[in-house]
Amino acid sequence: MDKATFGGILVGIGGILAGLLIEGGSLTQIMQPTAAIIVLGGTLGAVLIQFPLPVVMSAFRRLAHVFFEPKNDPQSMIQEVVRFANKARREGIVALDADVQNVEEPFLKKSLMLAVDGTEPQELRKMMELELDNRAEQDERIPQVFESAGGFSPTIGIIGAVLGLIQTMQHLDKIDEVGRGIAVAFVATIYGVGSANLCFLPCAGKLKIRIREEQVIREMTLEGVVSILEGMNPRILETKLLGYLADVKAKPAERPSETSV
Repeated sequence: MDKATFGGILVGIGGILAGLLIEGGSLTQIMQPTAAIIVLGGTLGAVLIQFPLPVVMSAFRRLAHVFFEPKNDPQSMIQEVVRFANKARREGIVALDADVQNVEEPFLKKSLMLAVDGTEPQELRKMMELELDNRAEQDERIPQVFESAGGFSPTIGIIGAVLGLIQTMQHLDKIDEVGRGIAVAFVATIYGVGSANLCFLPCAGKLKIRIREEQVIREMTLEGVVSILEGMNPRILETKLLGYLADVKAKPAERPSETSV
């Protein structure tokens, strides 16, 4: 669970509602299903027009990463790569063929398979960097979906407010209800601006961070496999890979290279 996300939601929404109640308002004033339908439906429609359906569906699937941290463990990845380096140094790169099938991470598995098959280090790097670039280009579209939603929703909220005002102006003969109708009409604007700044744009920012973390791990993995092919000392390799993780402080006893043969 990402405590920052849940804490941010509580603080943001809680602060707004607290301010409303302190000023003498009530929750019923902003609980307008019609306004929510206009804003959310209009925003979703605009996003679907801008992006292909597979991209939008992929963005919704990745939304879980905003609330829950991915299970990527860069430290474990480094330990696994160093273990492969130790084995390759003792028995040769071909000896890793028996371990490849047990590797769960797809990018590491593919890189090792190419290495075991005799691919030259430079050629392997070119092939996997091409895959990294293509993957990065696809991943960039995920935050863009929510950034676009954050741009559309305030405008859709204004449209909802104007529609509400149109309905209110048609009943000027009931002047007592005009004020209340105008107040209700502006709820759509609150929904549009609120959803953009408390949901869509923050989600886009958090997904950018998550995607970049995944990219760094894949870059680190590629560097590790290429270094194994080049015959780098496992301890030097471990130090090199730890350089990708600025905030990682591994204890010497936890490092596999310390007990390597």
